[in-house]
Amino acid sequence: MRLTPEQAEFASAVREFAETEIKPVIGDYYERGTFPVDLVRELGKLGVFGVTLPEEYGGADAGLLMLCLALEEIGRVDSSVAVTVEAAVTLGAEALSRFGTDEQRRRWLPRLAAGEGLCAFALTEPSGGTDAGHTDTRARLEDGQWVIDGAKCFITNAGTEMTDLIVATATTGPGEVSTIAVEPGTPGLEIGPEYSKVGWRASDTRPIYFDGCRVPEENLIGERGKGFAQFLDLLDHGRVALAALSTGMAQGCLDEALAHSKEREAFGKPIAENQSIAFMLADMRLRAHTARLAYLDAAEAADRGEPFGTEAAIAKLHASQAAVENAREATQIFGGYGFMNETPVARAWRDCKVLEIGEGTNEVQRMLIARSLGV
Repeated sequence: MRLTPEQAEFASAVREFAETEIKPVIGDYYERGTFPVDLVRELGKLGVFGVTLPEEYGGADAGLLMLCLALEEIGRVDSSVAVTVEAAVTLGAEALSRFGTDEQRRRWLPRLAAGEGLCAFALTEPSGGTDAGHTDTRARLEDGQWVIDGAKCFITNAGTEMTDLIVATATTGPGEVSTIAVEPGTPGLEIGPEYSKVGWRASDTRPIYFDGCRVPEENLIGERGKGFAQFLDLLDHGRVALAALSTGMAQGCLDEALAHSKEREAFGKPIAENQSIAFMLADMRLRAHTARLAYLDAAEAADRGEPFGTEAAIAKLHASQAAVENAREATQIFGGYGFMNETPVARAWRDCKVLEIGEGTNEVQRMLIARSLGV
């Protein structure tokens, strides 16, 4: 597909920011396990967090495809920052935008659209994981308030200094899951310590706990009992966005491996001149290209308002696998240098595995694709 001038200009601006502002410094944040508040705020000024949100609340209403273009460009140089954006928008702010009341949108969306605050989506539970519909967290109505008890795990953006809101799923009756907004600092809400992670070390990921946490009844997002349908819809959008992030990683690994193989010499010539290396680079190009086509196809269908669940599953499955394979081969091409943490390909190698797990494991994606075939 050909990008519109607006899309191409936006992608170019994000790429320039990623290359000049993120790439030179992200390694230090990553190794220290520090959340890059300054970089995230600057991305907000660039308009990245509001790109899918309604104009009346400070967004651009430009669609999922535009967000995906930004995520690919950020993912080329670092996926910690990219997943911060992905989770804050497609799972967090979009929950309010798509299902919230006008008052909820007026209250929270302007800061989220501007990137001045972040939204976390609290779905996964210690006993759930892939079984996203298994919700042990409970919420009961009492004197005009929801009283929430339970625990969530692996929640992105839950405990940063920029976190404005946590959107949590809870069982509100027999066979009934609902979505409720909870602000940090609410009594009964405990934000757990950051996990020590293999990858995504510059993103914020924590458990959260509810112990008699009370929020106003009007914090219910959308209709009571519609939470399951809401998060399935959000996850479809999130899978396309994660596919774009994965494509960025696959492309970034190719970029780094290609540059290194042209400079690195062995036996008197650049290693790129060896057919074994050249074929590895060709395969990496193939994976990045086809992953890009897959997420573009899914994002376009979403923006047209067409069903895109199967396309989202295909894009997420293929792009995450492309990232894993390209990270592995880029590390191989770098040789011993690829095993050093300061290299971008080493960070990609540490980051890539979670792409096959998050937003629904790749086994779930295969299940969804098979169902679409009637099997």
